[in-house]
Amino acid sequence: MPTELEELVGFITDPKPEIRALATEHLVSYSTSQPSIFKTEGLKPVKDLKLLVKDHPKIAEHVISILINLAADREILECLATDEKFLDEILRQIIIATEPNANLLSMLLANLAKWDSLKRILNKKQQSPGELGSNDLVMNQLVDLFVKGADGTYNKNADFDHLAYLFADLTKHAEIRYYFVQKQDYDGVVPLTKLKVFTEYKSDVRRKGVASTIKNVAFDIPSHTLFLSEDDINILPYILLPIMGNEEYDEEETMSMLPDLQLLPPDKQRDTDPFIIQTHVETLLLLSSTREGRNQMRDVNVYPIVRETHLRVRNEGVQDACERLVQVLMRDEADPEKVDRIEEVGQGEDDDNQIIEV
Repeated sequence: MPTELEELVGFITDPKPEIRALATEHLVSYSTSQPSIFKTEGLKPVKDLKLLVKDHPKIAEHVISILINLAADREILECLATDEKFLDEILRQIIIATEPNANLLSMLLANLAKWDSLKRILNKKQQSPGELGSNDLVMNQLVDLFVKGADGTYNKNADFDHLAYLFADLTKHAEIRYYFVQKQDYDGVVPLTKLKVFTEYKSDVRRKGVASTIKNVAFDIPSHTLFLSEDDINILPYILLPIMGNEEYDEEETMSMLPDLQLLPPDKQRDTDPFIIQTHVETLLLLSSTREGRNQMRDVNVYPIVRETHLRVRNEGVQDACERLVQVLMRDEADPEKVDRIEEVGQGEDDDNQIIEV
């Protein structure tokens, strides 16, 4: 005999929209505390919810919130992430400039990326709205949405910050990393250069996701030349500035640094999140995997910045990453000892990549 909660779940498909609205609203909290009530009859409630993302906006808001939370269950996550029609519907809705639930759809996509097969999104295409200024490749649309949608400038209802978490998870796959360093034909821009400008953004979610995305793409060693080139991705200023504060350096140290890092204002603050700082230092460590990378970091005097970061950020993860980077930068290149830096930098354990709940 069904419990009262299971009976409530049954009302999500009621013909009357007011009944569906009440049922889905009340069920949001139970999607985290009692997800099992949605797993009856071979996940029938989940399959019903997938259809209701197209319901009236307020009902869809509750439905998407429920699905965001239920994605923490691996069985339900598989049911969601492997459903092609469902994924296509989310991708169709999220790019509509008037979509009221675009932020929730961003969170849902970020959670669906915990399922490895979501990397197939790279091959998906759909027509782009003219106002988005993208092409028909879904990945380009999502990147452009993330950039143009910050601060509600594309959709007044959304900032799309959580797409940063989607990118962070997707870039654990080699083919997605490759995409992010390839110049796109429709606008002549490398996607990663669109993201790098947000490393000092006001949103913690956006900064954290972008930092993790940059780090994950840096696992692609052949792209390091592009990362370091001023004419290409030019990543160094964008990962060094966030780890710098208002500390003063002597004139000789300062003059050797990148121009963007010289004469910083006295109120300059380093990122307040130790995880983000650690992520940027680990990206530097990845870029030190090649002699070219090590030499360039020495040429632009990265060492004093890492030294001050180690001194001023009282966090074990940050200090450990700084110590490892200093060992690499200060060692003699004639040293025959071979060290694989990639193995020393973790991937896929970032706390920003946990399931999002609402």
